[in-house]
Amino acid sequence: MTNQTKQSLIDYFEENASRRDQWKKRNRFYHLVLEKQYSFIIPEGANVLELGCSTGDLLHAVKPAYGLGVDFSVKAIEIAKAKYPQLNFLVADAIEFTTTEKFDYIIVSDLLSSLWDVQKFFRSLRSYVSPSTKIVISSYNYLWEPTLRLGENLRLKAKQPLQNWLSVRDLGNLLRLENFEIITVDKKLLFPKYVPVLNVIVNKFLANLPGVNALNLVNFITARPVDYASQKQYSTTIVIPSRNEKGNVENAIRRTPSFGSHQEFIFIEGGSQDGTYEEMLRVQKAYPDKDIKVMKQSGTGKGNAVRDAFEVATGDILMILDADLTTPPEDMPKFYEALSTNKGEFINGCRLVYPMEKEAMRFLNFLGNKFFGWFFSFLLGQRLKDTLCGTKVLFRTDYEKIKANRNYFGDFDPFGDFDLLFGAAKLNLKITEIIVRYKDREYGSTQISRFKHGWLLIKMSFVAAKKIKFR
Repeated sequence: MTNQTKQSLIDYFEENASRRDQWKKRNRFYHLVLEKQYSFIIPEGANVLELGCSTGDLLHAVKPAYGLGVDFSVKAIEIAKAKYPQLNFLVADAIEFTTTEKFDYIIVSDLLSSLWDVQKFFRSLRSYVSPSTKIVISSYNYLWEPTLRLGENLRLKAKQPLQNWLSVRDLGNLLRLENFEIITVDKKLLFPKYVPVLNVIVNKFLANLPGVNALNLVNFITARPVDYASQKQYSTTIVIPSRNEKGNVENAIRRTPSFGSHQEFIFIEGGSQDGTYEEMLRVQKAYPDKDIKVMKQSGTGKGNAVRDAFEVATGDILMILDADLTTPPEDMPKFYEALSTNKGEFINGCRLVYPMEKEAMRFLNFLGNKFFGWFFSFLLGQRLKDTLCGTKVLFRTDYEKIKANRNYFGDFDPFGDFDLLFGAAKLNLKITEIIVRYKDREYGSTQISRFKHGWLLIKMSFVAAKKIKFR
């Protein structure tokens, strides 16, 4: 960008800074949608940086523990400081800005359209992102360009200088070039003016349907850095919830390979009738070289068992291995490696690719898994093939964040799988699936009721739809 062009852009925003809040009031509904979506994506109490913060309203709306707003307009920053003295603001060009601070989230709202070099901007972010930083971008859908230009001519919205119109694919390509990847894309706002009743029908329902959402005004893109593969060895806790699984207890220890800096096994038993708990105690004594803990769950259901075990876990990484061993313990190193090398932040097992042994999964269960995989891919905005595989792996620090945010969905999942999946998606953790060969169980019988539990899963799915997609 030449100095003259850059200066003319600065002059434009400087001149219009004092009128910025007036235009926001005229289009309050649009800005409320932005604030609501960003507040959904960014949990309250995070450390947040906003680049191109204008007068600070969006940064204030997400309620950060520490918030820093950056804008090249001196007047806009003066207004922001006066409005929100509890936040921090400074004058700087978003591309040239540098800091030694690390942030949980970086907001980039309606900024990319006025940048001369978007790729250079993404490159500049590399100097102050951490492996867990999420970049949250909102930008206009390029299909709306004629309509927005008309709105400017009719003085329904603030007139803008010449803009970049970037598709999601364009942004994905630019992000990849600078070692970022898109986690989720959420498309919102089919009708950008508030009309009672019509808003519920159009913006809360129709705008969220597959296909129709391609017409929405705003794309919300969440991305993360991907070149932070660590050579560090992490300690692991392998939780094995068990009910009537006596014949599988010793194999869970014997067949799990050694990986990580230390392995902690937690057997947690719930109401067995076949001596499973006693077998756990026997195995604990038989393998003194292994760090094995044995406990009984406080309530009922696998979800309760997993949460109880996670409360006493000491490993950096938390892993769930179902005691039926239909997901082979020999595959657990794959999960560890994917998480430890930053291939994903929530690692989920997938049993629906390789051919299965004859009795491994009944046909109706298979169809149910296929349906829930499709439905949750739509709801969560990340591709999932097998939502019901019991093997799930994540860092303990991320589990603590899921736990802190659990009241958003409520304690309604006796299985625990959806509780973790919903929580991970709400935190924008990158979900990665590890393909495993699903084996027939060698001992005992399945404790899943296809119809009773299937109906419960459907009800949980609708709760998730209301909380995540159709808000």
